[in-house]
Amino acid sequence: MSTAIMVMMTAAGVCVLAGLAWYARRLWREVRRREAFSRDEVVRANRNCVDSLEAIANAMVGGQVDPVEGALRCRVLLDIIDTRLVQKESLQVFATVQERAAHLKTHQARHDLSPRQRYREDRARQAIADEYAGSLERGALALSTLCHEWRQRGVFDQDFAALAFDSPKQ
Repeated sequence: MSTAIMVMMTAAGVCVLAGLAWYARRLWREVRRREAFSRDEVVRANRNCVDSLEAIANAMVGGQVDPVEGALRCRVLLDIIDTRLVQKESLQVFATVQERAAHLKTHQARHDLSPRQRYREDRARQAIADEYAGSLERGALALSTLCHEWRQRGVFDQDFAALAFDSPKQ
């Protein structure tokens, strides 16, 4: 092989390697950008959930929302943030009420009930609310305090369950 062909093949190899290196760097930057976007989305979602949780908890304490409905909504939001949160003693009532109210219809299924069936379900819902009234209020107060603490500490991208269990006695 002549020297000229070897130089051209070496130059072509260097160009291919440079192109591949540029492409790899571009892909790596895209991965980092997407990871940052994903982290920002998690932070935004957690912040929105904490805002909603605090509003619902405050409405429960103020008697502005049905206690069972508030408990069901809190349970869903707590599960979105971290399913381990309902293991915290002060928040277990939300899981308990959700389990007790699991048979009750919601949304369109409730709307489709006859007035008599709806009345029966309302009575069952009220019985659950009466049974857990004190626990639900204490749970709502603890949740409101916890949400306020999370907001003050700005911990929307961290392990909420660990922070909940490490927080002062609630």
